[in-house]
Amino acid sequence: MVTISKTRLQALVTAAWLNRAMIAVVYIWFGFLKVLGTSPAEGLVTKLFNITLEPFMGIQTFLLILGIGECAIGMLWLFPRLTKMAFWVMIFHLFTTFLPVLFLVEDTWQSFFALTLTGQYIIKNVVLLSAAWFIYVFHEEAY
Repeated sequence: MVTISKTRLQALVTAAWLNRAMIAVVYIWFGFLKVLGTSPAEGLVTKLFNITLEPFMGIQTFLLILGIGECAIGMLWLFPRLTKMAFWVMIFHLFTTFLPVLFLVEDTWQSFFALTLTGQYIIKNVVLLSAAWFIYVFHEEAY
């Protein structure tokens, strides 16, 4: 068993709340841009949509659902009791954000191991994943 000082425990709690807040800001902000139709990611989302979900619904409907969904994910992180749900919904969403790296190679890769700016935008989501994992493991119900 590892012991931890009260000061370090408070630092963990503070870090978890900062991570919660930043994940919420990113998800609500980027989701809201999709709802407004002003997201710079709309072109990439549309390209992926065209090769995956186009037979099932229209792009405008999808963008609205995606934007509202992203806003909801952001809101979930603000409620510690919903941490487990927020984590698993976000994992599913992040999985889908990596799909362009596999399916839209011309948009995400310059050459072997060299990502385009779009590819870098996608890969940086591992930081969101890391922040979410930290919260999931250390959320307040754990201590």
